[in-house]
Amino acid sequence: MTVMTDEMGLSAAAAEFDRSTAAEAETAATDERKRVLSQFSLEEWATLPLSRYALGQAAPSGSGPTYCRLMEFGTPNLGSIKGGSAAKHIMYHHNSGEWRVAAPLRGMEPQDSWEELRGQFVRAFEAVAAGDFEAVNDLEALRYGQTLVTKSLATYFPEHFLPIYAGEHLRKFVTLLDGAAESDTPAWDSNRRLLELVRSRAEFDGWGGQEVMRFLYEKFDPRPQQRTIWKIAPGERGRLWDECRDGRAIRVGWDDLGDLGQYQSDTELKQALDAHWPRSSGGSLTLARRLLAFRDLEAGDRIVANRGMDEVLATGTVSGSYRFEADHSEFRHVVPVSWDVSHARKLSKPQHGWRSTFAKVQPSLFARISTGLAESGTESAESYAGGPLTLPEDVAGVLEALERKGQVILHGPPGTGKTRLALGAALALAGRTDALNSAPDQRAAAQAEMLRGSRIHMVTFHPSYGYEDFVEGFKPDLSATGPGLTLALTDGVFHTLCTQAAAHPDETFLLIIDEINRGDLPRIFGELVTLLELDKRGLPLALSVSMRTFSVPPNVRIIGTMNTADRSISHLDAAVRRRFAFLPVGPDPDAVSGTVGPLDLAEFFEALNTRIARHLDSDHQIGHAYLLRNGEPIATEGDLAAAFHHEVIPLLEDYCLGRADLLHRLLGNLVDADTGRPAMMSPQDLASALATEFTSGTPGPHA
Repeated sequence: MTVMTDEMGLSAAAAEFDRSTAAEAETAATDERKRVLSQFSLEEWATLPLSRYALGQAAPSGSGPTYCRLMEFGTPNLGSIKGGSAAKHIMYHHNSGEWRVAAPLRGMEPQDSWEELRGQFVRAFEAVAAGDFEAVNDLEALRYGQTLVTKSLATYFPEHFLPIYAGEHLRKFVTLLDGAAESDTPAWDSNRRLLELVRSRAEFDGWGGQEVMRFLYEKFDPRPQQRTIWKIAPGERGRLWDECRDGRAIRVGWDDLGDLGQYQSDTELKQALDAHWPRSSGGSLTLARRLLAFRDLEAGDRIVANRGMDEVLATGTVSGSYRFEADHSEFRHVVPVSWDVSHARKLSKPQHGWRSTFAKVQPSLFARISTGLAESGTESAESYAGGPLTLPEDVAGVLEALERKGQVILHGPPGTGKTRLALGAALALAGRTDALNSAPDQRAAAQAEMLRGSRIHMVTFHPSYGYEDFVEGFKPDLSATGPGLTLALTDGVFHTLCTQAAAHPDETFLLIIDEINRGDLPRIFGELVTLLELDKRGLPLALSVSMRTFSVPPNVRIIGTMNTADRSISHLDAAVRRRFAFLPVGPDPDAVSGTVGPLDLAEFFEALNTRIARHLDSDHQIGHAYLLRNGEPIATEGDLAAAFHHEVIPLLEDYCLGRADLLHRLLGNLVDADTGRPAMMSPQDLASALATEFTSGTPGPHA
């Protein structure tokens, strides 16, 4: 997808769009709509049986797919509602044998729930046919499946709706066309509003719904600009590669889980994994998240197929949505992929994180794979074959929150990369996106250069930091030559930044406050707390020390980082807390994908954090940085022993406050029963001991 720049307006984009590209899809959409109308006519809805509606059951013989399966999987040209769980269908039959229904339908027998839901669909169709669009908003159960309902309305009444169904996408498109988008507006209302805006603009005169939909997604795609690139192994040692290559797909196992679409959360899927593959380490939340990420791959996403840790079989572009092939002999979880086998190659060094089926691939590595460059090269990911890679999802999330709120606090346990993320967002604001995926030394150099400029400032709060350091105060005048101590009014770091921002209103200025919770925030911010809100930017206020008039310009942003092991969010001053958006930055097992001897680092990391969360709390988990060296997962027994004994153990002992029983619950047999102290062992023995304690019983296939 091509992402538009701000400089290119809607009119210019519409003028250059090739409308003929939608002609074939328009014909296919017409045929799909006829199929829906022939199998599920409006007249039949009043008596439609549940067996012909819901996912998770076999439709009556000869009747074709159920309505929900047809709308999600059989009508792609009418607009996609794929991805996520089956909960979007409001009512479905779960693999466990129970019926899952939306909140308004709970407490009823399945047939009673269906009759209520069916009745609401019928009333919605009747209301739209009569032109009473507002009446649909009163049908409470339908609000729990807005994408399905909106696609249904657009299918039966295409003259009243566009083939766009995701609420967030619709709101962004409405805003793009200068409309007012409200967050609580149902998707069908946002769709109607977007259609009105389209019809009011001369650029779209004579355009059909398919043309509008394809134009908006091609030129103004609201989805994340840089999605995660996944490495996915086609079976153990690539044994399914020929089938995947010839079938233009990627397959993975864990077949006993059934259709992944039935799981609404990683927690629910983790419970299913634990039931099928009991593990001494307490299950695999990481594997659950990876399987859901596999399920939710979107067309255009990039993947790598591998054999072992040092061979690339091909790179691929996802061409369709996940499906579960229950009648296939094995590896029934499938995602369609267009493969490029010209990128097949042996890597010069093994990728230790590729031992498991799934692993994240850094954009810079993918660039080198897809362009045939050596893995040790320093070329930017901008050159990879699929086009430029822009902002990573986490950086884009910070920038979005800054735009919406004005200031953000990144919070999480120690070692999760909060400061790195803050500096990454700063690089993006400074126009240095090229440095985000570069080598560590290049990124560090770019950050240092950025902080030497005038637009990005960084400061660390501490208990003695005060208003006079941040805003203004009288400090010793070191240039004074007379006798005695001379004090001079001195601007603090935030005052200085705001002065510079006021002089350059067309540029964004950013202050990064590291360890923001270690300072006394009400004392440091003083009266400026009021001016942080975006709707109060520019308002004049008299400073308490100098009585000078001061205001916070609208082009100032603040990013704070907060270690939750030191203090939780609830301890922050309420007035300060209301003015910040809070973004969690948690431990990332994928960042430490790799092996040390028999130890799978990601599984050990996840299992240890699971114990910490159970016996302490999630705020005291350890971050992935503890198991990284120079930005890469540790790979030797010596590095593992150093990290474990010199960093992880002291941190856990501090958390346990001398309680040997608590430390024993966290580390198990690695704590000496007599002394209550962690047992000392050789680096080689440590890797085996950690594997035995934390990672035995790994479910599923590997690479």
